[in-house]
Amino acid sequence: MATQQQTSDLGTDSIGRLLIKFSIPAIIGMVVNMLYNVVDRIYIGNIPDVGGLAITGVGITMPITQIITGIGMLIGIGTSASISIAFGQKKRKEAQKYLGNGFTSIIMVSIAIALLGNWFVNPILRVFGASDATVPYAAAYMRPLFIGTICNLCAFGLNHSISSDSNPKVSMYTMMIGAAINIILDPIFIFGLRMGIAGAAYATVISQFAASCWVINYFTRSKKSTIKLTLADMKIDLRIIKNIVMIGLAPFCMQVASSIVTVISNRALMTHGGDLAIGAMAIITSISTIFIMPIFGLNQGAQPIMGYNFGAKQYTRVRQTYLYSLAICTAILVVSFLFIQLFPHIAVGMFNNDPELTDITVSGMRIFLLSMPLIGIQMTASNYYQAVGKVKKAMIISLTRQVIFLIPSFIILPKFFGLKGVWYAGPIADLLAVTLSGIIIFKEIGYDKMIASITIKKRVVDHYETV
Repeated sequence: MATQQQTSDLGTDSIGRLLIKFSIPAIIGMVVNMLYNVVDRIYIGNIPDVGGLAITGVGITMPITQIITGIGMLIGIGTSASISIAFGQKKRKEAQKYLGNGFTSIIMVSIAIALLGNWFVNPILRVFGASDATVPYAAAYMRPLFIGTICNLCAFGLNHSISSDSNPKVSMYTMMIGAAINIILDPIFIFGLRMGIAGAAYATVISQFAASCWVINYFTRSKKSTIKLTLADMKIDLRIIKNIVMIGLAPFCMQVASSIVTVISNRALMTHGGDLAIGAMAIITSISTIFIMPIFGLNQGAQPIMGYNFGAKQYTRVRQTYLYSLAICTAILVVSFLFIQLFPHIAVGMFNNDPELTDITVSGMRIFLLSMPLIGIQMTASNYYQAVGKVKKAMIISLTRQVIFLIPSFIILPKFFGLKGVWYAGPIADLLAVTLSGIIIFKEIGYDKMIASITIKKRVVDHYETV
């Protein structure tokens, strides 16, 4: 079994070195993991004769998969953040209970989703905006994914806890294993076996099954794990479950809100642009995911550092970790923004070869992602509050863009500007959310404390240049 040295380093090693150790594997893993959905959409969008409608069908399913992902975040982030805080408090047995109860929660939720999802798949899709033309494609894609929910939640949810156990490279391997299998199986199932859009779903489930086996093996058999998954710790403890849910509630609400936003935007897109406009938004979302996924990896890497040091009452190290992650996050987003604005046809061309759909997507993407360089302020602020267990502030910041600003924008702006109003909603909501988030987080940190923490920023830059 691993020693406690793994976790104690979080309180003594330099912040720059820790961010490299935890964030780079998480970023690599997240980027690779992003290929689950992106590769599916690339292949689906290029299915002969039906690619446009098929990718629109996948776009209809996005709110559903977002909710499932949100459940994974509810349990996964809630569990991993609780584990990090428990480690900081020197409570290893408590951390192990969080792991066991998190796994039990995944099993129970997955069974419910698999049964209800397949029984009511068509009515669910209708609620989320599927038309007669897109229901067959959306249903064929979702049925296997509903059945494989347990694989999804194990691979995605419990993988966060591997990072909290101070093994970010193992966490990275989880995502790489799943993504690699998915990339190999997608063309075989979609084109080779002529399964079409359903083949993409089966390939995803199989890849997630392999990744979940890897995660469970780590917590049951690996000598690298500090904590183990045992039957005794899987016994439901309501106090433990409550703590998991409270900490994981903010990212869950953000995903549910994102699902609601997608439904509202799909209706606006259908009204003002038709099925192709929904397909365009699906492509825009996929492209933005490619560039934003490294931020999720950076946040995942920073979270155990902040959580441990908060539990150990080393608050200066918590602030430094946040500020470093914000600086790196902003740099990544600026580069991403420039690529999207200068070379949009290259990005869109991966997903589609329909000239009409391409034109709609390019013009919409340039507007919708205008505020991309700024959104790191909101994303890192939400992660900060999740890591330190301040649930209410994490939830407020998480919901600023998706609920407080974006939903009203989607409802109001298209009435005046038509389809362009849908695209304008993105940057307007981003700008408002960033402003509010920035006020909250920098008031929390304190301007004078922020300046003191920044004085050693050059060291983290030197670390990254060395790597």
